[in-house]
Amino acid sequence: MHTLETFIEILKSQDDILEVDEFFSPDLEMTELSDRMMKLSGGGKAILFKNTGTEFPVVINLFGSEKRISEALYCNDTKEKSDEIKYFFEALTSKKDTIAKKLKVLPLLKDISSFFPKHQSRRGACQEVVETDIDIFKLPVLKCWPFDGGKFITLPMVNTLDPETGQRNLGMYRVQLLDKALTALHWHKHKTGAMHYNKYKALGKRMPVAVVLGGDPVYTYCATAPLPEGVDEYLLAGFLRKSPVKLVKCLTQPEIEVPADADFVIEGYVDTAEDLVLEGPFGDHTGFYSLADYYPKFHITAITHKKNAIYPATIVGIPPMEDAYIGLATEKIFTFPIKMAFVPEMKQLHMPAAGVQHNIVLVKIQNLYDGGVLKVKNALWGAGQMMFNKILCVYDGDRELTDYQEFLKDGLKNFSPERDVYIERSGVSDVLDHASKKFALGGKICLDFTAKPTEDFVIKQVDTEKLSKKYTTITNFNVLLLGKSVPVVFITVKDKTVAVKDLAAALSKEITAKIIVFVDVNLPDDGFLHLAWYASGNIDPGTDCYVINNVLCVDSTAKTLENDGFTRQWPEPVLMNEETVKKVNEKKCVKEYKNLLISPSENLKNLRGANGAVKFFNSDGQ
Repeated sequence: MHTLETFIEILKSQDDILEVDEFFSPDLEMTELSDRMMKLSGGGKAILFKNTGTEFPVVINLFGSEKRISEALYCNDTKEKSDEIKYFFEALTSKKDTIAKKLKVLPLLKDISSFFPKHQSRRGACQEVVETDIDIFKLPVLKCWPFDGGKFITLPMVNTLDPETGQRNLGMYRVQLLDKALTALHWHKHKTGAMHYNKYKALGKRMPVAVVLGGDPVYTYCATAPLPEGVDEYLLAGFLRKSPVKLVKCLTQPEIEVPADADFVIEGYVDTAEDLVLEGPFGDHTGFYSLADYYPKFHITAITHKKNAIYPATIVGIPPMEDAYIGLATEKIFTFPIKMAFVPEMKQLHMPAAGVQHNIVLVKIQNLYDGGVLKVKNALWGAGQMMFNKILCVYDGDRELTDYQEFLKDGLKNFSPERDVYIERSGVSDVLDHASKKFALGGKICLDFTAKPTEDFVIKQVDTEKLSKKYTTITNFNVLLLGKSVPVVFITVKDKTVAVKDLAAALSKEITAKIIVFVDVNLPDDGFLHLAWYASGNIDPGTDCYVINNVLCVDSTAKTLENDGFTRQWPEPVLMNEETVKKVNEKKCVKEYKNLLISPSENLKNLRGANGAVKFFNSDGQ
């Protein structure tokens, strides 16, 4: 079985990790180099920082390629694990009308029973060193982005227990350092950790918690997996690696068991009677800062680790990043359970990196009857974490969902906005969705791209020069997709002296497109990844999407109180500051590894904010 150390040795043998001997500060510099690496085609290599200013090396981008995430999950391709999951569910749920068929399932059940986690009575390798002077700042914890509220542990596996059932949960909730023995735990209201916290609070009890770092990389993946409530993540880890996880009791929080081979264990408790503490801002996986809010305090009672522990970390931000490959693995592995439980007509599901896991979802179906698309959208928006999805495209053609240009070209042939746009004014949204009118409550939109009788649509060339003179608030027309027979146009407006909806009403009569998207910054033409990221992140479909003159118009501009009646804070995109970019440019490893010479933040520097994590404070005055 892998440990973090042996996994790194495998990557070394495959020349799939960059070993950095020169000093890189955990404050911003590691992020900048890692961001450059993650943006390379295929995700680049993992990075091992050996000189961190602490006694511990740091490894980043462990999961940031299809090859490495497959290696972490003990397979050559994550589709293998999808097939195993499919076989397991089919065997357990199919009709067994003969003794032979029933007996066939028994060996499988025996195998599954052998994967349950095992208790180890002696101390684990994770407890070889017990820190007598607790100081979380001795670890090389990253400050990831310039306007982050502090240092954050970014690959924590947070272990909690249900106080009523004793059921264990392993979740991935970031941890902000506040003091030597005090942090904040950022678990969202929809997550199991928050549910456990609320139960302890109702009982008037302290909540034991253990934050685990490292060990077998499969643990980290399982902490992110969208498992049904009550399914043990360590059982999933055992299933994926075909060997049970060995657990040991924590030293100061013995109710909690943790993997014996972990690199670090941070033990402690949450006093549910205490006031919450302000946590954040944090440069998040949405590509924007998640703004400061109140979360529980985590009091550290012990820090233990291996003698030669390695500190694992990740960074998140404007896609593509390492988390895109974790999402791709999840997409493959868990499509069949979703299909079986909710959408039997589903053939394929894909979450583009530009949609940061939940903003954009593409699904291919077998359209069996009228109204089938409505059934699919309702089923998916009620399926676990799929409830956070904002934009759902339903398609029944033969193009690959990952070939975005051909998918759009084919799907839009069947698309008439007045008939095929379904907008939900309000639904559950992700806590990190900054564009929803209300916190964690926003709209959703479904686009029906399934085959149906549709009138011929003739794309005409846009006279951009004429329109720019006529509509002086417009600074750019991006008609590249239109030139490839995809009827989508992106329009950049420099201000809102003219309301976007009024501009949309006028332009929908002058441009032969089916979708017009309005943005407020010029973004690079890079296969439309950044346009799709920016546009999908900046909308609440319930208010920002509307059909005018049979054109779907999308207002993806930043929202203000004055122009849009938007009352929440509006965040800045996540970009590195110029000072850090210049420092990293001078590093020896950057000059030697030529692919790392260009900073992604420099390519998007016109998005860079100067005043902090918040772009517009709007009406809250904070």
